Amino acid sequence: MIQQLTNSDQFFLLAGPCVIEGEQMAMEIAETIAGITSRLGIPYAFKGSYRKANRSRLDSFTGIGDEKALKILQKVGETFRIPVVTDIHSAGEARMAAQYVDILQIPAFLCRQTDLLLAAAETGRMVNIKKGQFLSPQAMEHAVQKVRQAGCDDVAITERGTTFGYQDLIVDFRGVEIMRQYAPVIVDITHSLQQPNQSAGVTGGQPQFIELLGRAAIATGADGIFLETHPKPEQALSDGANMLRLDLLEGLLTRLSVLRKTMNHINEIK
Repeated sequence: MIQQLTNSDQFFLLAGPCVIEGEQMAMEIAETIAGITSRLGIPYAFKGSYRKANRSRLDSFTGIGDEKALKILQKVGETFRIPVVTDIHSAGEARMAAQYVDILQIPAFLCRQTDLLLAAAETGRMVNIKKGQFLSPQAMEHAVQKVRQAGCDDVAITERGTTFGYQDLIVDFRGVEIMRQYAPVIVDITHSLQQPNQSAGVTGGQPQFIELLGRAAIATGADGIFLETHPKPEQALSDGANMLRLDLLEGLLTRLSVLRKTMNHINEIK
């Protein structure tokens, strides 16, 4: 799968809602993004969590039911003929989710969990490991090695920011080049703008900087971009504070595509 996504002069995109809220919403978002990426020649995988296990408050929305959400993800993939990615949270979930999706994503807080990494690798699906907010780029080599030693070379790393004080994250773009020694690197340009640990128990965000991070990611050689998007982020049931509004996506991807072509040319004349 990773070869399919990287077999292009363009970056690839993992994008969709934070969590599956319902079939109509998922299909509408997937159709919009699939159309945009097709026009721009950007390899695309639809992202949607079937369940959110890491929530600040007990009353936070976690999902519509595992099987129901996974079947929606499967339908998205079959309808638009695109790969689909979702998070898993325990070793027991790996085989279940692998029946419905093409890429298993390891959440940042769980990226050191050996049993989870091995279970994901053993499904034969591509594994996308999100870098822990508490880890150096160099530490991700060991997470990648676990997956590869379990027989899966289909692996990528996603940068999603590093803890910077109690309520902020920062992206060290040196990490893109460092981690590309271990596996293709994706930069998450929405979660990296979260402002966690707010007193209200709802994560904040700075979506006005999404394009800034996207440009930096492309300029520093990222293989892929990860982002979450929603038609109305203010009404999203999870992580709306740092999402990109869906109607802004085409403009963003168009500009990032131009930048990628420019960077390809610069690299040719080094």
